[in-house]
Amino acid sequence: MNQRQTVAERGGAGRPGKNGDGAERHEEIHRSISDAIIEHRLRPGARLREDALAEVFGISRTGIRKILQRLALEQLVTLTPRRGASVTRPTADEAKDVFDARQMVECGLMPEVARRITDDDLRELRDMARRERQALKSGEQSTAIRLSADFHARLARISGNATLADFVERLCSRSSLILAVYGNPGHLGCESHDHDDLIGFLEAGNGERAQAFMGRHLKAIEASLSIVEEEVEAPDLHRIFAD
Repeated sequence: MNQRQTVAERGGAGRPGKNGDGAERHEEIHRSISDAIIEHRLRPGARLREDALAEVFGISRTGIRKILQRLALEQLVTLTPRRGASVTRPTADEAKDVFDARQMVECGLMPEVARRITDDDLRELRDMARRERQALKSGEQSTAIRLSADFHARLARISGNATLADFVERLCSRSSLILAVYGNPGHLGCESHDHDDLIGFLEAGNGERAQAFMGRHLKAIEASLSIVEEEVEAPDLHRIFAD
């Protein structure tokens, strides 16, 4: 097989034979790149050349540019004038800032979440916690990190404050990258039952205990990080996104 064939031509990184710049295809490519970042196959600082990605995925550079811009909004990618796109490299100070912000916002929301939470909310949260545990058990680190971020974002939505919920969602996106890069494989930095315990406090309407527990939960995740700077090498995009 010609090694210069694109992933799309080989049927990788998407459905077999799928090509083009449609919205569904863009969504598949966005997920492929974000998964590669969160799974640490694309390392912090790695350059993401538009022409190389366009060749790998078999779509236009314009389409790739839109996907990179979306990833930049999610703070998984950094766009630099004249240099282009690269995987965001979180620093120790940035990680501390993100978790400090989460402490202030998420802990502060817990009393209101405990007051407003419904039976439907509780069922949804328990299902999310169950799927997160299953993903970790199956070795699906990227999925587990996403589900954990979704769990925290959903809690913030229950508070009824859309502005703070949007902020929490952005913080969780940044935390996902930090955890993927500097966390421990197979573990999210907290006990697997933490989210279930938190749900229990909220179900009981105990906002103060939920607030204190959230603080300990976030501190445990932050304490589990091992931030070590690594030398950046040019990524082999064909290998990373091959089937």
